[in-house]
Amino acid sequence: MNDFWNNIFRYPRFFISSFTGLILIILTPFKNLLKTPKLRLVLFLFLSFFFLSLFFILKNMVGL
Repeated sequence: MNDFWNNIFRYPRFFISSFTGLILIILTPFKNLLKTPKLRLVLFLFLSFFFLSLFFILKNMVGL
């Protein structure tokens, strides 16, 4: 029974480490884009457009 509880308590640590690894893998291509000045501008414009679009969509959905 002791092994059961040890396994149960290890799941949150496994989840956190897996989630952190996933985020790092997803962000690696963006980190590589920041190395080139021309692509840095494109990435900045894309992220700005993305967040502005998200803001206006959510604003209209809420009805403000």
